[in-house]
Amino acid sequence: MNTANKKITIVDTTLRDGMSSVSHQFTPQNVADIARGLDKAGVPTIEVAHGIGLGASSIQYGFAAATDPDYVRAAVDAVENADIAALYVPGIATLAELQKAIDAGIKTVRIAVHCTEADCGQQPVEWAKEQGLNVMTFLMMSHKLAAEPLAEQAAKLDSYGADVVYVVDSAGAMVPRHAGDRVAALRQAITADIGFHAHNNLGVGIANALTAAENGATFIDGSLRGLGASAGNAQTEVLAAAFERAGWDTGVDLFPLIDTAEHVVAPLMKEPQIVDETALVLGYAGVYSTFFHPTKRAAKKFGVPARDILMELGRRGVIGGQEDMIIDVASELAGRTYETPAMAGS
Repeated sequence: MNTANKKITIVDTTLRDGMSSVSHQFTPQNVADIARGLDKAGVPTIEVAHGIGLGASSIQYGFAAATDPDYVRAAVDAVENADIAALYVPGIATLAELQKAIDAGIKTVRIAVHCTEADCGQQPVEWAKEQGLNVMTFLMMSHKLAAEPLAEQAAKLDSYGADVVYVVDSAGAMVPRHAGDRVAALRQAITADIGFHAHNNLGVGIANALTAAENGATFIDGSLRGLGASAGNAQTEVLAAAFERAGWDTGVDLFPLIDTAEHVVAPLMKEPQIVDETALVLGYAGVYSTFFHPTKRAAKKFGVPARDILMELGRRGVIGGQEDMIIDVASELAGRTYETPAMAGS
């Protein structure tokens, strides 16, 4: 890639993916305070609402402290310049719920589909474009496909009208080579902008993001203090510093980011966002990040090591939406050993 201009856009997901770290219990006031700090720092797009996306507040995914429109309105009212975004997952959210988010003030929707199911995004992408929204699309669990077939899926989203197509490391299973190869393949296949969303289960979220940018990604996701499912996301304030040191123009002001992370987000955290045993094995096994807490609960209930459950789930190739398999696996296990899970095209 020619990096003569070397500009990236940082998108912050503290108030959506980060919700998973606080059991979706940020209040509208918390949302307003964090969004205000991000806006002051110049972050152009801020994602909010339930950690699993619009319409996910439920017994299955966990009840949030407020409704999605309440969260959106709190963020919209708090910012002066930033666009507020929401995540839409077909099969969880409905277009009616997306309309409520539009009425509350979102300007951007992020439509997430499994990496082999881009066609599931056609209806919401086309509908959202008709409503005048900026549309970012997610290919979740992107490590499950090698670079070329992933690019073929991206081309479908591009054809539907997506403004941005993201390579999403939902399991934190990638290392820099995996991220770079996949982004480079997308760059050859689509005209839309490319984004990268990193989880940090293998401790290389920042490195993956830098490598993605070097290969053509222009939108990079982060989360203050790294808040996010399992080991969390690439840390927004660290991304800003690392990209600046690497010669990139992020358009954001580092110190307001640090101040918001330290003085607004940190006091709200239930525990530090770290790569513990379960988070590490989840990334190593290539299992969806939101399986983190349910696996820990199942391990305790059935007296089976969490690592054994995750390795078996990885062997079976489970994806988001198959959380019921956690209980099935936990109840079946009687002590086994596992081979290293395969990475597509690795």
